[in-house]
Amino acid sequence: MEKEPGKDSLPPLSLPVCVCGDSSLFVPHTHCLMSGSSRVGFCLSDKKRRRINLQAFADFCAGHGVEVVEIDLTQPMGPQGPFDVIVHKLSDVIVEAEHDSQSQQLLVNFQSFVSDNPSTVLLDPLPAMTGCSTALHLCKTRVAQALSPESFVNHGAVLHKVFVVGEKHFCVERTPQEQPPGPVLDEQTPLLPPPSSEAVAALVKELRLQLGMALFGVDVIINTHTHTLTVIDINIFPGYEGVPQFFSALLSHIQSVLGNSRPSLRMKN
Repeated sequence: MEKEPGKDSLPPLSLPVCVCGDSSLFVPHTHCLMSGSSRVGFCLSDKKRRRINLQAFADFCAGHGVEVVEIDLTQPMGPQGPFDVIVHKLSDVIVEAEHDSQSQQLLVNFQSFVSDNPSTVLLDPLPAMTGCSTALHLCKTRVAQALSPESFVNHGAVLHKVFVVGEKHFCVERTPQEQPPGPVLDEQTPLLPPPSSEAVAALVKELRLQLGMALFGVDVIINTHTHTLTVIDINIFPGYEGVPQFFSALLSHIQSVLGNSRPSLRMKN
């Protein structure tokens, strides 16, 4: 998949959430029709679909007995199914449903389908997604505070992005040139090593427990004085830029939630 260019003690966790992307919908398309295969529906905006390169992921899944189907929320979902798993990013629709009747109806239709098909697994569960989306304003406030001179955390101008896919997580370091503007750092600010694998694993485990989610990204900084981790942002189902193992990790997680009940679902070595 083409990618966009681009301590160890844990402090009390804050859980801000930033929701990105639009809620434009796309025409449904079925990517790899195979008799007896598992069917995984993707309910994403067109922007999100392009960002994760869904077509390439569908081609990857085809070699492992998994059929990928794009879901169109503007059409009845029944005829588009059945689905063993639905991967979605309805956080945008959830937010818009608070003041937009059309988005509210789309959400109701989706919830009705889920209620009528209890065997379909959602990644991630709607209650968890709703709880995260309601924290959007808190997220913006806390990030703004983190960037203000009064509460600025000296982190050596380095941002660590942690991408979570089920039981797996991946760390990508963000360079200073990619950072948003903030207070000027002293030239003698020490350069810190990346956070330890133990600290990140503990953070991810706690966040998964608190969020009830398995597909999310976390922006983390390290305090240069205390060497503690601080979470400054959480993103629901991010783009996973810089994670070359994303396709295999996502398929592995899909197989895991299905319980690997079918031999065709097992990854080929």
